[in-house]
Amino acid sequence: MDDHEIRPLTVETWDAFADLAERHNGVWGGCWCTWFHPDCEEKGKTAEGNRAYKERLVREGRAHAALVFQGDTAIAWAEYGTPAELPVLHHLKQYTATLDRLPDYRITCLFVDKHHRREGIAEIAVRGAVELIGQSGGGMVEGYPHDLPPGKKTSASFLYNATRTLYERVGFTFVRPKGQGNTVMRMEVPDARR
Repeated sequence: MDDHEIRPLTVETWDAFADLAERHNGVWGGCWCTWFHPDCEEKGKTAEGNRAYKERLVREGRAHAALVFQGDTAIAWAEYGTPAELPVLHHLKQYTATLDRLPDYRITCLFVDKHHRREGIAEIAVRGAVELIGQSGGGMVEGYPHDLPPGKKTSASFLYNATRTLYERVGFTFVRPKGQGNTVMRMEVPDARR
């Protein structure tokens, strides 16, 4: 796994991110990884609108992701950001009703190129997001993975934020359930700038 490099989603890496999304028809039916961002005029209407919205957020520094590169090609990402950047969650009503405090950061969505699935790339992406969060000052980070019963297999399209066991391997701790089969997990990430 030494041949993988983590780079942040920025204006400089936008083309690689866009190439990965375009290779997969805009991802999740043309979402372009915008579902968790705030609502706006272009979001959710067309794949082209979602692409434009995501690119605008990246240019404004309001969209973050850890991109996993193999050579010069992006093969995966883990989207992360503050609750203000990523206010939309699945099962938001239940999440809010049982909330004790907002996290400093959230990891909301993962995507792995179809030719690199089941190679451990999603875990590399989550670890990359944690590393980039540490480089930005760290803090309490939440992830919302799926809690699958032992031995249950499911399609990759269902696992938009990986599994509880993957997050546990990275160092996250289970906090509570969130909707059917989803969880809230947390990790305190130290400030890597110190």
